[in-house]
Amino acid sequence: MTRFKTSDGVTLAYQDWGHGKPIVFVHSWALDAQMWAPHMLHFNALGMRTIAMDRRGHGRSERPGSGYDYDRLADDLAELIEHLDLREVTLIGHSMGTGECIRLLSRHGDTRVARMILLAPIAPCYLDASGAALPAGAVDSVLAQIHADFPGWLADGANGFYLPAETGTSDGMIRRTIDIMLGTSLHAATACFRTRVGADFRDELRHIDVPTLVIHGDRDVSEPVTQGRAIAALVPDCRYVEYPGAPHGIYHTHQQPLLADMQAFIASRAVA
Repeated sequence: MTRFKTSDGVTLAYQDWGHGKPIVFVHSWALDAQMWAPHMLHFNALGMRTIAMDRRGHGRSERPGSGYDYDRLADDLAELIEHLDLREVTLIGHSMGTGECIRLLSRHGDTRVARMILLAPIAPCYLDASGAALPAGAVDSVLAQIHADFPGWLADGANGFYLPAETGTSDGMIRRTIDIMLGTSLHAATACFRTRVGADFRDELRHIDVPTLVIHGDRDVSEPVTQGRAIAALVPDCRYVEYPGAPHGIYHTHQQPLLADMQAFIASRAVA
């Protein structure tokens, strides 16, 4: 892993493989850059450069006590792109990582970004019409379960995340995913969970000015498919693809069709 230091003094680790036009992958909540290894190798073989960073508090990056709001997380991502002087970037995010991609564009502009792909994205907004957050106590209840027994909470959710009986996901893959998530700072996981459910991206989505592909599975229990549909309705230049039977772990369970769809989108929207 290579490392760089952010403007607020936090050292972040990242993988940087291959050469060519860059793709920057942004991982989901409590995972790290390792989730993207097969996808990175696929695009390396096509002559592209692939980069994936461990979010602060995750993986091999430092674990500060602050900086887990979307503004700072988007700044971390922007500073990595600037550090590597990347241009014509394809941004690919999964789950919570889609929020960082969206905030990067609204906060830092699209001068360095050519296109964006959002996989199993978060909701445009988790607030109700009055501006109130999720039902009182709902977030605290989930976090209490995570704090009391994070390994058990992850094990209980593995079936819904991967639908192994239908998708053929191996026990080894499930164990590996849980091991990576258990390596995440519990403080970071808690802060990022609150960040995710407190976000409102509706106005930002309406002003996205790069071609965008949204892919969502209709059996996603972590981030329901209605969220992907809602994002597609808000983004001006958006292509929406829905995978029947796909769960939240779509990046693994439907890896081959996903790679094909992403590859076709990148090729069709290539910068001359």
